[in-house]
Amino acid sequence: MKTKILWGLGGLLAFFLILLIFLFIFRSRLLEYTIERVVTKVESRYPADLNIGRARFTDLTSVVLSDISFVPHNRDTLFTTDSVRASVSLRSIFKGRIVFNRLEVANGYLTATKHNGRDNFSFLIKKEGTQPVDTTNRKSRNYGELLNRLIETTFDNVPDQVDFKNLNVSYVSDNRTVDLRMPYLTVEDGDIDAQVAVRTDSLVNNMRVHGTIDPGDYNIDASLYASDNQGIRLPYVKEKYNGTIAFDTLHLSLKDKKFRSDMLTVRGQASINDLVVNHPKLADEDILVKEGAVNYVVTIGPNYYSIDSLTEVRVNKAKANLHAVFRNAGSKIIDLNVKTKPIPGNDVFESLPTGLFENLEGIRTQGNLQYKLKFHVNMDSVENLVFDSDLDASKDFKIVQYGKTNIEKINRSFVHTMYEYGKPVRTFTVGPANPFYSPINQISRYLRNAILTAEDAGFYSHNGFHEEAFRQAIITNLEKGEFVRGGSTISMQLVKNVFLTRQKTVTRKVEEAIIVWLIENLDLVSKNRMFEIYLNIIEWGPNVYGAKDASRFYFGKQPSELNLAEAIFLTSIIPKPKAYKSSFDSYGNLKSWKGGYFRLIGGIMRRRGLISQEEYDNLYPNVRLYGRARDLIVTAPDANLEDSTEFELETIDLLDF
Repeated sequence: MKTKILWGLGGLLAFFLILLIFLFIFRSRLLEYTIERVVTKVESRYPADLNIGRARFTDLTSVVLSDISFVPHNRDTLFTTDSVRASVSLRSIFKGRIVFNRLEVANGYLTATKHNGRDNFSFLIKKEGTQPVDTTNRKSRNYGELLNRLIETTFDNVPDQVDFKNLNVSYVSDNRTVDLRMPYLTVEDGDIDAQVAVRTDSLVNNMRVHGTIDPGDYNIDASLYASDNQGIRLPYVKEKYNGTIAFDTLHLSLKDKKFRSDMLTVRGQASINDLVVNHPKLADEDILVKEGAVNYVVTIGPNYYSIDSLTEVRVNKAKANLHAVFRNAGSKIIDLNVKTKPIPGNDVFESLPTGLFENLEGIRTQGNLQYKLKFHVNMDSVENLVFDSDLDASKDFKIVQYGKTNIEKINRSFVHTMYEYGKPVRTFTVGPANPFYSPINQISRYLRNAILTAEDAGFYSHNGFHEEAFRQAIITNLEKGEFVRGGSTISMQLVKNVFLTRQKTVTRKVEEAIIVWLIENLDLVSKNRMFEIYLNIIEWGPNVYGAKDASRFYFGKQPSELNLAEAIFLTSIIPKPKAYKSSFDSYGNLKSWKGGYFRLIGGIMRRRGLISQEEYDNLYPNVRLYGRARDLIVTAPDANLEDSTEFELETIDLLDF
C-alpha cells in the first residue's frame, strides 16, 4: 500500500516536472505570441507602429524587452526605451497566456513635437472613427468630450506596477522647448512616487510627487512639492504676462467624473501652500497666500462651462461658495454668484493675502461679516447687466484695534503726502495749521454743489457706493472693450487720495472698497468731514491741491468768493487736472467745446434747485483768469482778457440723474 502511494506521488511529481519542462521549452513561443497580440492591438487602435526589437526570458518568471519604439505614421518618433523588464505571473504561463505583473523601464524617452501645425501626439486622444476637428469653427468644439477622452486615455494606460529609471519627457515646437527628467517614477498597488526636474528655457524646477491612483474609478490624489528652497515657479508667466507665480506645495485630486449627454462633470479638490504672486497690475509687491483650497464641481459641454454652486473656495480661513456659468451658444452669457456664511471679522482680515492690503494689516474686529455677489450679463444686451454686491455685518461688528493705519486719522489734522508715479511730490498738513486749509463753510456753495452734481450726486444719501453708477461703468467698459469709466464716489476718491498709492492696481480698488465700507458703515467719519477733507486735498493743477490753492491759482480770490462759472470750470478739470491748459485758447478764453459741459452741469443744478433760473440764465461758459495760471496759459501777444469770447447759452432739457 505504501509503495503504491509513493509511486502515485512520484508520478504526479514527474507530471509537473514534465509540464514545467514543456512550459520552459515553449514559453519563448508563448512570449512571442503575447507580444504579437499586444502589437496587433495597439496598431489596430492607433495609426502608429509599435516595434519591439527583442524579447527573452532571463529566468523562470522574468522577461526583458529591448529596443522598443512607438512611431506614429508619417510623424516623428513618440517613444523609445532601451529596455523593459517585466515580472510574469507563473499562473498565466500555465493558462497559456502571459500577464506582466511589474514593469521596470530603463532610459525611456517620450518626445512630443509640433511643427507647422503637425504634431505626433494628438492621435492618442482623438475619437476613433471621427474626422479631424474643423478648427475654423471653434465654437462647435466640445472641450468636455475632449477632456473626457484625455482623462480616459491617461487612466486606461496606467499600469498596476511600474518602475521607471531615467524617464525623459520633452515637448518641442517651433517656439518652445520643455524638458522633463525623472530619475525615478514608481507606481505600485496604486501608490505613486517620483522625483522630477522640469526645465523650460533657463528655468528649472526640482520637485517630488507623492500620491495614489485608481485607474478603474478615474481617481487620483497627488501632492507636488518643491525639493529645494527655490519653490515651484510657473514658466512663461514673466515673458507673457510680466509677472511671476511660485508656490511650495500643490495638492490635486480627481474624485469622480461623469460624461453624459455630451457633458463632462468632474469633482475633486485642490489646495496650494505658500503661493507667491507678483504682477504690477495686481499690487506693488509680492502677494503671499499661506493656504488656498477649492472643493470643485465643474461641468464642461458644447458652448457651456460651469462651476457648480457646491464649489467652495478657501483663502486661509475665509470660505465662500462660488457658482459661475459661461454660455457661448449664439450669445455670450456670463453668470457669477458668490456667497459666504457669516465669518468672524478677524478671520476675514487675517485671511487677506500679505502684500495686498497694507492699511488693513493687523486690524482686529468683533462680530461677523457676510458677503453676497450676483452678476449677470448677456453680451448682446449689456444694458441689462445685473450687478448686486452686499457686504453685511452683524449688529455687534466693530473695530477693536487698528493695524498699520488708523482709519479715523482724518477726523483730526494729519500730514498728507501727494505722490506722482510712485514718488512724493508734496507734503502738507490737512488742518487749520495750514494757511491753505479751508473749512467747508468757507468754500463757495457753487463749488460744493457743482462738484456734488458732477462727481457724486448721492454722496449724502449713499453708504459709500453707488451701485447704479458702478453698473453703468461696467456697461460702458464692456461696450468699449477697455477701461474708460470708473464709477467712483467721493468717498472712494477720498480714500484713494488719503490712504492708497496712485498706482492703478486691481487690489488697490479692493482695499479702497473695504476701507470705504468700514468708514461709512461704522460711521467712523461724518459726511461733512469727508467732503471737507476731499475739497482740501484733491489736485487742481500743477502742484495745486485743495480749493483755496485752486481759487488763488486760477482767479486770485478766496474759495468763498467763487462765482458759478468759476465753480463749474474747477469742477470740469477734476478728472484730468494736469490737462487744465487744454481748456483754454492762447488768449485765456475757454474753448467752445467747454460750453456743453457748462450747460449740462448748470442745467442739472437748476433742475435740482441748487441754483435759480436767473442764475442759470446769466451763466456763460467762460471765466477770467487772474492768478498764476494766467502767466502759464495766456501766450498770445497783447491778449486782453477783458474781451473774452462769450458763448450763447442754449436752454436744453436735462434729466436728473
